[in-house]
Amino acid sequence: MSRSDTSSTLSAESQRVSQVDAELERAQSREYESQRPGSKEHLDEKPDPYLVLFEENDPAHPQNWSKVKKWYLTMAGGLLVLNATFASSAPSGVIQQMMEEFTFSREVGVLTISLFVAGYCIGPLLWGPLSEQYGRRIVFLVAFFVYTGFQVGCALSPNTGSIIVFRLLGGFFASAPLTNSGALISDLWNAKIRGKALAMFTLAPFAGPALGPTVAGYMNVAGVSWRWLFWVLTIFAGSCWFLILFTIPETYAPLLLVEKAKRIRKSTGDDRYYAALEGQGKTSFRARAEHILARPFKILFCEPMLMAVTMYMSFIYGCLYLLFESYPIVFQQGHGLNTGATGLMYLPIAIGGAIAVCINIFYFNARYEDSLKRRAPEPVPPEKRLEMAVLAAPLYAISFFWFGWTSYPSISYWSPMIAGGLMGCSICFLFMSLFNYIIDAYLHAAASALAANTVCRSIFGAAFPLFATQMYDALNPRWATTLLGFIALVMVPIPLVLKKFGPTLRARSRYAPH
Repeated sequence: MSRSDTSSTLSAESQRVSQVDAELERAQSREYESQRPGSKEHLDEKPDPYLVLFEENDPAHPQNWSKVKKWYLTMAGGLLVLNATFASSAPSGVIQQMMEEFTFSREVGVLTISLFVAGYCIGPLLWGPLSEQYGRRIVFLVAFFVYTGFQVGCALSPNTGSIIVFRLLGGFFASAPLTNSGALISDLWNAKIRGKALAMFTLAPFAGPALGPTVAGYMNVAGVSWRWLFWVLTIFAGSCWFLILFTIPETYAPLLLVEKAKRIRKSTGDDRYYAALEGQGKTSFRARAEHILARPFKILFCEPMLMAVTMYMSFIYGCLYLLFESYPIVFQQGHGLNTGATGLMYLPIAIGGAIAVCINIFYFNARYEDSLKRRAPEPVPPEKRLEMAVLAAPLYAISFFWFGWTSYPSISYWSPMIAGGLMGCSICFLFMSLFNYIIDAYLHAAASALAANTVCRSIFGAAFPLFATQMYDALNPRWATTLLGFIALVMVPIPLVLKKFGPTLRARSRYAPH
């Protein structure tokens, strides 16, 4: 076959993929309409009598499972994210030990954090879209099994090259829950409860990085070998794999409909019954793979809303990982604390996040539920989710100025430490708000939208620690943090602009249901 024929065939296959995806999204939209509170459009009005959908109040639909089961799965999804993010920052407390054993520089030591986060840049390109083709469970099982193996590799690493490579590959497979746990929550909960569920889930990406240096720092102070840190990570990751294997079922509704269609065909003997997702098996692997890899970026570059949110969240995420280099400069070099005590300085970030979660559950989510009741049977616009971001954006900028200008050694370390609490609180407000906004705005393409978002965030998270030490040495902690504060100040209007112009942008969107 000539090159032109091959290109034509691939182009035709790609068009077929797009057509099948469009059919899938239409089917999901009808399912979404049927689940809306007070909706009159039930599934008996579907245009194709052989297209299999869930019946009203179907117990097989994940949103109709018991609350106990759904909350357990929500907590399990958060634990998987906590595992991955804990592992990302943990080596910061034992870098000095690794430098002494392998005789590498501080910059190479920082790579053990940056390259793990760099793995997040690649993994979501596969894990998010693959979960929309083959389901959440199989992606979790494969990714966590291999991730656990790479933790063993890190613990047994004989040289610099091996620890660097194993950290990069570990981050690649650890990135699965960063996209798929959020998608799992969107599978389980309707819009009314999803805010509470995501509030508790959103704490995990920030509690993990805050706890990692604390645990590793005290292991270092106790004289425990740095290798034991990776054995702890191995045990944690392996336990989570068994948790997935025995307790986490498939939650992706289109895949569950495939199983339902198979049962109907078997019981009736009529092969005309089908699920929308089954049509994707008719396309070639090459076209399918091309579509899977391209889909997150296709959504990102076609959606101004997603681009704006991703840029803001990427800056926040980069600054979070920058703290793992700036905190030792402020608290160890400036205040003379040891690695264990310096690790404790990260805890206010997690505590501030927990406070934000409580405020969201008891105040902002209550307001959202009131809006649901007032607007029923119509859905609440995604822009309602931006209330927290509008409040938190200026607080986030303020936290930088507070931290920077109270970082003098002559000022008590309590002040910059508490500033970290305000930073953690505002970060969680922003992420809860913007995560919910992405899921509500791109309901059926949420995993791909979150995958694109995670890739961009991870690029910033990997890059920021690489220049943190140089920036803080050149500008000193006051002016380096002030520079970040001014950038945060420039981004304050983003939630306000989205709140005003979001409906117009969604009306023009191909991926946002309306």
